[in-house]
Amino acid sequence: MPIQNKAMLITYSDSMGKDIKETHEVLKTYIKDAIGGVHLLPFFPSTGDRGFAPYRYDVVDPAFGDWDDVEALGEDYYLMFDFMINHISKKSEMYQDFKAKHDDSKYADFFIRWEKFWEQAGAQRPTQADVDLIYKRKDKAPKQAIEFADGTVEHLWNTFGEEQIDINVKSQVANAFFKQTLIDMVKHGADMIRLDAFAYAIKKVDTNDFFVEPEIWDLLNEVQAILAPYKAEILPEIHEHYTIPQKISAHDFFIYDFTLPMTTLYTLYSGKTARLAKWLKMSPMKQFTTLDTHDGIGVVDAKDILTDEEIEYASNELYKVGANVKRKYSSAEYNNLDIYQINSTYYSALGDNDRAYLLSRAFQIFAPGIPMVYYVGLLAGSNDLKLLEETKEGRNINRHYYTKAEVAKEVQRPVVANLLQLLTWRNEFAAFDLEGAIEVTTPSDTTIKIVRTDAAGQNEAVLVADAANKTFTITANGQVVMEQN
Repeated sequence: MPIQNKAMLITYSDSMGKDIKETHEVLKTYIKDAIGGVHLLPFFPSTGDRGFAPYRYDVVDPAFGDWDDVEALGEDYYLMFDFMINHISKKSEMYQDFKAKHDDSKYADFFIRWEKFWEQAGAQRPTQADVDLIYKRKDKAPKQAIEFADGTVEHLWNTFGEEQIDINVKSQVANAFFKQTLIDMVKHGADMIRLDAFAYAIKKVDTNDFFVEPEIWDLLNEVQAILAPYKAEILPEIHEHYTIPQKISAHDFFIYDFTLPMTTLYTLYSGKTARLAKWLKMSPMKQFTTLDTHDGIGVVDAKDILTDEEIEYASNELYKVGANVKRKYSSAEYNNLDIYQINSTYYSALGDNDRAYLLSRAFQIFAPGIPMVYYVGLLAGSNDLKLLEETKEGRNINRHYYTKAEVAKEVQRPVVANLLQLLTWRNEFAAFDLEGAIEVTTPSDTTIKIVRTDAAGQNEAVLVADAANKTFTITANGQVVMEQN
């Protein structure tokens, strides 16, 4: 089905039930109309990073089900799949064939061969300055040795984990793979493709190899052109300064709002609403809003919407106010890859406080765009310290595995029931038309008023909130929908 202006759930295939089929049952039984779409996090066979190191896309990991289960889910919800355009697993056919046959492999150009990449720049490259210039996710050159069956050794570009080898997106063989894979995804029910780590995909000498213009636009346009005949969209994923997503928005792609999470935390910690109001006025309608995702809470995304001092204040408050949040959970001790993200559930970041949490979701629902709600957030989940300590993986603090029975229990909690009620209302009320208007005012330092109106001007939704005492009133065409006194 086409993308709808209804909230999208982000979930793994085994996090609200044991597999895709059980997840579908849980959604129909307990969540109902609170969501209209599902971002089903990577469900392909993978060798790491909770699915983000896939080695093939043509089948569903048998642990999660099969294509029939995915397609059945797609009959009830619009769907988003992940495509890791920057990398693929070492277990992939491409890597294994290349390793066995070297230059005789049909995949000899599929990967970025480190030494060959730098040959074009001349002798003695890369220099230390070249390596320092690269926008890296590790404290060394992003390369990994590959030993071929013939005994020779080269290096391949390797931005992320040891299993995730970067793809040469400029090669014909990679482009053929992209086209076939994307078309197959759409045929299996994908209405939107999330391009994971796309900003790293273009490598070019004498650049930082991150969001390289103009080539990055060529890549995005090529992917969109593949999907256009099928009426599917792309959602480029990037955690960076808000001006980069704004550039993507200016090219008429959907974007993520990753600035809202930290801005909302600052608002609720400080009780001051000016920064949130400023951000909402700047935000486009063609976007998906977030407070939480499968990763940590982004910090760098809010830079210059919040001052450096305000970001520091909000970060410190998170560790002070947050329930069971510690700095070490976002450190190398817990395998944290990104120092600009904080590992915590959003509910625990707000101290497991129902009033603050429900208000945070009210802000998200009234923000421009389509709300995207992570499964732990949908159930107002607390930090899972048991899973965190068992795995020593920082992000697992926000990746609890819910059974069907647990979901049945969680939806009875007032904070969850109220959130589901608000989302259901928002999904159906015409005032949240993406072609409509938004008006944001701050009657006082601690209050904010957000008015959403449909394009025809016939329906109006109003949120009046006080961030200091966590009170709010929501009305629809003058009738009270929900109050928190």
